[in-house]
Amino acid sequence: MKICVVGAGAIGGLLGARLASAGHEVSLVARGAHLRAIRFDGLQLHMNDGSVIRATDLEASNDFHSLGPHDLVILGLKAHQIEAVADELPSLFHDDTVVLTAQNGIPWWYFQRHGGPLDGTVLKSLDPEGRISRAINPQRIIGCIAYPAAEIMRPGVIRHIEGMRFPVGELDGSDSERVRTVSALMTGAGFKSPILDNIRAEIWLKAWGNLSFNPISALTHSTLADICQHPDGHALAATMMTEAQAVAESLGISFRVPLEKRIAGAERVGKHKTSMLQDVECGKALETEAIIGAVVELSELTGVATPTIRAIYQAVRLLSHILVEETVCVRADALPDASGVTLPLKAVRAGTGR
Repeated sequence: MKICVVGAGAIGGLLGARLASAGHEVSLVARGAHLRAIRFDGLQLHMNDGSVIRATDLEASNDFHSLGPHDLVILGLKAHQIEAVADELPSLFHDDTVVLTAQNGIPWWYFQRHGGPLDGTVLKSLDPEGRISRAINPQRIIGCIAYPAAEIMRPGVIRHIEGMRFPVGELDGSDSERVRTVSALMTGAGFKSPILDNIRAEIWLKAWGNLSFNPISALTHSTLADICQHPDGHALAATMMTEAQAVAESLGISFRVPLEKRIAGAERVGKHKTSMLQDVECGKALETEAIIGAVVELSELTGVATPTIRAIYQAVRLLSHILVEETVCVRADALPDASGVTLPLKAVRAGTGR
């Protein structure tokens, strides 16, 4: 199959390298030093079992039009990066191209092919001008949740930290031939890719933790273990998750995992920096709208009060504004001990956020 991964970062690179090694014709959309490294020496993937995959037989470019149509387009970009390239995406499509979305948080297509009273509603927090919805026909889309954690070690080199699960599902819950094809393709590349009949419920399950853990970590420089083990962090996360659960349930979503079990699962990941905290440390714009802003918008649409989520959302928006406008990054550095010797920080794991 001819596959294009748009956004060959940590998760996109993990997908691209393994799909190429499974024998598929893979092209990557990347930029900067990462693109130059891939063009020079291919894409290298270090798996958490110690194995190394080197994908050299692939095309990499920052020019969408030069790559031509593909059978499958995987959006590996962060949610807030899609609008900027929306008008370029159709150059990758033919009549039957499938688009697989793998962003954190609530997706822009949430109410497309939904079937409920809000069917077709455009979430302004995610697609304010409707550009993404116009560029990608919802009939093309298969939803996907990216559970693995990975990071870019250096340009052209990806490190897999944990997880291989990428559940997929049609937006209308149907069991189609194409969703079975995508699931088999992912499974053939070594991933776990079950087909779900309610992709939105699974999206909410991951978003449930992301909407609390990511913003709290970004604002406090706490890892997942820090948040879950500290009484104040635990209480704040639980309050935000309780508010979000009320929103989800008003939309007909049932959670298959109790709240405390979801928090305990995040705690088990350990000293792990969420993706939003990593972006703070790198001075990048934050995934504010997909991870938390969309939940605020959904609360307005459903009439469910979310005062704690809204307050944290406003704080994170301000933080993202400062990072971008002032072109700064914010890192936690170790303080010297009494002898004046700087003590190293404990190692923390970096990834996509859980």
